[in-house]
Amino acid sequence: MPTWDPIVYERYKGYRDRPALDLMVQIPDQRFREIWDLGCGTGEHAALLSLRHETAAVHGVDSSPEMLAEARKRQARVAWSLGDVADFAPEVAPDLIFTNAALQWLPDHATLFPRLAGRLAPRGVFACQMPMAYETEHHRILRETAQSGPWAGLTGEARRINPTPPLADYYDWLAGVCGQVDVWTTSYLHALEDEDPIIDWMAGTALRPYLDALEGENDLKTAFLAELTARIAHAFPRRVDGVTLFPFPRLFMVAIR
Repeated sequence: MPTWDPIVYERYKGYRDRPALDLMVQIPDQRFREIWDLGCGTGEHAALLSLRHETAAVHGVDSSPEMLAEARKRQARVAWSLGDVADFAPEVAPDLIFTNAALQWLPDHATLFPRLAGRLAPRGVFACQMPMAYETEHHRILRETAQSGPWAGLTGEARRINPTPPLADYYDWLAGVCGQVDVWTTSYLHALEDEDPIIDWMAGTALRPYLDALEGENDLKTAFLAELTARIAHAFPRRVDGVTLFPFPRLFMVAIR
């Protein structure tokens, strides 16, 4: 498993939060007793859910000890636990499963999504957001750079996300379990500042598996980052106003069992 850096991840907090909040407002206004945030990261969204649903038992699970350490610093009515979302099997059926920017790292969505939705209580809600990152230009450049230099022997096995299946597949996988399914996409155009903002953005997520693969190989890591930075800068030039425009598509779904 890659190690996650919560400080770097939080650097673009406003941009990363918006899809989660956009998803949250689409959750039906109903009474929930058991809520799970799968891949809760630093815990902000689980904490918000606990405020919005004051009578619910709220749980946050993540596979990263570093992220959970930050989550536990929150004064939130949330039960935090270390675990793999792929093994999610709660003792009490959830009324809401919320997952933001986490499931794209897991394989076999054809099995995973109906299994998760099948854990819901009757009338339970599955709310999910995932970046459609594989198809983006910056991920293409990352993959090509990782495969084309002296570091390729190490970075070739780095954990990476898979291509996004067709939206109709997600509908079908959820519709087999849930009576109501809503699937949609939104493309955000982020206006980033600083010197190499897209590299900084990726340093908190997409880059982590590659950097972990190069741990202890400082010269290779430096060369890899230099090459990647140059390629990203060429593809996403900084404007005269100092802003780098960074398009980012995301996939949303809300299903009611």
